[in-house]
Amino acid sequence: MLSAKDIKRLRALGQKKFRDEEGAFVVEGEKLVREAKESGFRIRECYRMADIGEAAMERISQLSSPSPVLAVVEKPSAWDEMKVDAPEAGLYIALDGIRDPGNLGTILRCADWFGVSGVFASADTVEISNPKVVQATMGAIFRVKFARADIPSLCRATRAAGGIVYGTFMDGTNIYKEGLRTGADGPVIIVIGNEANGISAATAAEVSARISIPAYGNSGMESLNAAVATAITLSEFRRRCQGNE
Repeated sequence: MLSAKDIKRLRALGQKKFRDEEGAFVVEGEKLVREAKESGFRIRECYRMADIGEAAMERISQLSSPSPVLAVVEKPSAWDEMKVDAPEAGLYIALDGIRDPGNLGTILRCADWFGVSGVFASADTVEISNPKVVQATMGAIFRVKFARADIPSLCRATRAAGGIVYGTFMDGTNIYKEGLRTGADGPVIIVIGNEANGISAATAAEVSARISIPAYGNSGMESLNAAVATAITLSEFRRRCQGNE
């Protein structure tokens, strides 16, 4: 039986302040809770509707329609680390000010699908343990390596280590005509910018090559959604990997 104090505490985890204080976040749904367990994340608490009742589950759920199971999961320390050193060889994504939870969740799904070595996010990118992000990842949150980073410093260190930093810009070189390094012989970072303003000036100054996804026909669209652009970009990088095998 959940007490009123328990319900208040669990509801509070819907807010960043309390997630930071508790060092934990909420996961809801059979699939996500199962994947959290299988991925080795520490489950602090787990509640099932069958045990606590529908009314209690509705009160602690962050969803409009409560799921059959809810777990409180401990946040990995790596999620709060600020990386500034160059990563090892591989293909990485750096998120420069992504604010929409749905976009971050979908980008993590893309990173999982395309086997990205890791995702770095700026301090002003939406929190990974935001309930909407967690749900949007569909479980990728438990498989993709994620860390906060000072993106300009990370990019600078990567270039100094012999790696390359690609930035996605509207006025960049056509990605289908650009010679792309794929991360096999050193670190490669793809920077994805803010939904409204793109890549910040500080990060843009550290980019090695500016790339873009060309529009075809008479498209009236000004730009692509950040998550869609990430998926297309990763697909092309991975296609080049296969071509080099």
